[in-house]
Amino acid sequence: MAYWLVKSEPGTWSWDDQMRAGRTHWDGVRNAQALGNMRRMALGDEAFFYHSGKERRIVGIVRIVRAFYDDPNDPKSGLVDVATVTALKRPVTLAEIKADPAFADLALVRQPRLSVMPVSPAQWQRLLAMGGMEG
Repeated sequence: MAYWLVKSEPGTWSWDDQMRAGRTHWDGVRNAQALGNMRRMALGDEAFFYHSGKERRIVGIVRIVRAFYDDPNDPKSGLVDVATVTALKRPVTLAEIKADPAFADLALVRQPRLSVMPVSPAQWQRLLAMGGMEG
């Protein structure tokens, strides 16, 4: 299993939207590096759901339930399907992440505009703990 972080502007697709939907496709990604990361996602992988924009915080977890496939509405993009797993007990802010040296090499810190990025198993566990969750 691999771990990821996916970003969404809450005004476009929020955690509340994701909770209501339960399962949906993750779309709108056009950046080549982010699309490459999506191509590497496999069934059962999990991703942190991150609110970008003014909020800048991890709010929940989704699971990859369909691996990468072509976006029929956008030939320059692709999709994965995600299903809601759980909300974090406590959101983890970008400021908290940046303050922790364990995340110095996390793409969220190094490449803040990247919308889909890998998270190492150690970083995943640490972020879960910061969010009040069991490992």
